Amino acid sequence: MQLVIAEKPSVAKSIAGVIGANEQKNGYLEGNGYLVSWCVGHLVELAQPEVYDEAYLKWTHGNLPILPDKWQYELKAETKSQYIVLENLMHDKRVTSIICATDAGREGELIFRLVYEVACCDKPTKRLWISSMEESAIKDGFKNLKPGSDYDSLYQSALCRQQADWIVGINGTRFFTVLYGGRVLKVGRVQTPTLAMIVEREEKIRKFQKEKYYTAHIIMDGMDAATGRIDDKGKADEIAGACRNGQALVTYVLKEEKSVSPPKLYDLTTLQRDANRLFGFTAKQTLEYTQSLYEKKLVTYPRTDSQFLSDDMGQTAKNVAEAVFGTLVFEENLMFKPDIKRVLDSKRVTDHHAIIPTMEIAKKDLLAVPETEYKILALIANRLLCATGEKHLYETVKAELSCNGHVFTVSGKSVTHNGWKSFENSFKHSFKTGGKKEENEDEREDAEKRLPELCEGESFSISETGVCEHFTSPPGYFTEDSLLAAMERAGSEDTAEDAERKGLGTPATRAEIIEKLVKDGYVRRDKKKLIPTEDGIKLITVLPDMIKSAKLTADWENALSRVAKGELGQLDFMADIRMMISAIINADYEVSDEQRAMFAAEKESFGVCPHCGGDVLKGKFGAYCENRCGMNVSRAMGAVLSDSQIKSMLEGKKTLVKGLKGKTGSYDAYLIPEGVEEYSYTKDGKEVKGFQYKVKLEFPSRKKK
Repeated sequence: MQLVIAEKPSVAKSIAGVIGANEQKNGYLEGNGYLVSWCVGHLVELAQPEVYDEAYLKWTHGNLPILPDKWQYELKAETKSQYIVLENLMHDKRVTSIICATDAGREGELIFRLVYEVACCDKPTKRLWISSMEESAIKDGFKNLKPGSDYDSLYQSALCRQQADWIVGINGTRFFTVLYGGRVLKVGRVQTPTLAMIVEREEKIRKFQKEKYYTAHIIMDGMDAATGRIDDKGKADEIAGACRNGQALVTYVLKEEKSVSPPKLYDLTTLQRDANRLFGFTAKQTLEYTQSLYEKKLVTYPRTDSQFLSDDMGQTAKNVAEAVFGTLVFEENLMFKPDIKRVLDSKRVTDHHAIIPTMEIAKKDLLAVPETEYKILALIANRLLCATGEKHLYETVKAELSCNGHVFTVSGKSVTHNGWKSFENSFKHSFKTGGKKEENEDEREDAEKRLPELCEGESFSISETGVCEHFTSPPGYFTEDSLLAAMERAGSEDTAEDAERKGLGTPATRAEIIEKLVKDGYVRRDKKKLIPTEDGIKLITVLPDMIKSAKLTADWENALSRVAKGELGQLDFMADIRMMISAIINADYEVSDEQRAMFAAEKESFGVCPHCGGDVLKGKFGAYCENRCGMNVSRAMGAVLSDSQIKSMLEGKKTLVKGLKGKTGSYDAYLIPEGVEEYSYTKDGKEVKGFQYKVKLEFPSRKKK
């Protein structure tokens, strides 16, 4: 019997349905010689520092860096029961081999291998590697199972990613938190350089100085020709005045035939960018919607960084394109002769090919697909039509005109063949994508701004002149669209063109990084804009360049790719990470009181001290007066007060306290504060003095039996 382990219950059920394991058991399915079970994401994760040594419970500079020699793991508490199911199945005597059917990528490999390792399983493994959940793809995958050992390098790469993130995150967060002595400062291998890019953009926007400038215009025969930038309005008025009611002579004409090639197919990042730009979806939402479509067998595997299909997929792509054209075209009378060869290139396909729809698109009731998912499905389908469509052809005309010694330029454009843009325009009009600004830009771009036939030496009578006022524009805030593009490009200027991966993170992890920055309070969303918070700006201000370097992190991602291909050893990669974090922690830092104050923890105030009038604050060991005046605000009549009781007493309110101790036992009473009194007692031969509440007691009325 073979045990098949998928990454999610829904995927396991789809696989089980294809291979005939239809009998439902507790945590798995059985039938036809197979047991099919599942993980629930990561069941096993790296242990926390205190598991290695209890001393790590306390955050101190002295016990850093924490660099485990032998990594330890622990089970996630919320999914422990499913791990036990898998462990028992792995050691079931009926099971002779195990098929890894987790998502076909780095993280999927890690999810399976850690369960296999922690369960101390030694049974032979095979790997199911598929890019679609269609029945035909699953059947083909089972016919072509690979030895599990073929993916050892991928597993080593996944371990490097996990361990590097742990080392940088744990040590960086503890070190800078202790160094600045205030709130927890979260540091991450990828999230910190990403935050640094957002903060850098914010700094450019804040420093931007708006500048006013002008252009002079002449209008003749429907043409509006303009000068270049003029900083002085008087000069612009002078030029316009000099040409009023004059003649303009055409001195130069340039006509060019131009084309725009079809776009590439979608990888996850480009899909997330377009979904954010067109629909306002976050990167995380787009991944979730696409993953759901994948599990519904409507699209291929989403977590891909490739924009091409393999050479052997020509017929499949043709069939899918025709199915899409017959199912999801949003405008009639569009001609379609797909050029499939344009999207085929096995050399540019990594773990998975580009995201495309499946043949299920022609079989399923698409009206039953949720609206958000339908938008993503339509976007992916339309991209396939665009990518295999014809070139978009247009003609441009640029002319220069002279009037009284002043030069004006005018340009025009006319489309000669719409090509693939017919599908793009049809899609945009059907979904009314983007905001008003984007729609207006699209209309301006699509409109044919034709100029009359112009010849050098021709002259025109000027019917009108004028001056337009303009302002320079600051850099725009990052949106998820532009941030994903920046993350993908980060460090690429120093990376070889044929490098497998570039940038910060991977297509599968970038959405999670953005969400984490928002959750941690370092970035906030304002509609589509991503804006750093003051906490985010402060953090980047004090961190050293090494930890926020986009280039260094991009280099690591490229190195992880080399580990996955067997070109770089795991120990070599991890040695660089250990060396870097050790250098950061052992460097000399001078931290001013002003910098420490930037990260001072905000303390909750319970009220005003009845003895000295200072603030009563919530501390690690209970409430205390900020003036340290000796007032015991956290106890009364020997009883420890809760937070709500402390607030009530400070406000002078009658407060019920239960379990007060008396000579005959415990009792409940209302304490009514009536001022402050001094107390003193001797402990270990020393006199202890202070102040406490002076109270009046009132006893609750007893209920009649």
